[in-house]
Amino acid sequence: MLVVETNRRIRREHFVQSIKEIVRELKVSRNTVRKVLRSGATCFEYARGVQPLPKLGPWRADLDRMLATNTDPERLSPAPFGLSGVA
Repeated sequence: MLVVETNRRIRREHFVQSIKEIVRELKVSRNTVRKVLRSGATCFEYARGVQPLPKLGPWRADLDRMLATNTDPERLSPAPFGLSGVA
């Protein structure tokens, strides 16, 4: 994300340098430099409109149900793995 200082520097450098030189010096894309020069905005932000569902979305209810029923303390203890009493 570009900060206001970078936008200001792009505009200032454009008086003496070409877009290609600015891109090399500031390590930003040419499209970004062009966007800054063409617009009067000082800050560019991207806001996603809708949060997409995660890949587990279709199985979320089943997973929540399995986690809720899997609360047996004996199954959750490290004893089955031979780790009880080990110091």
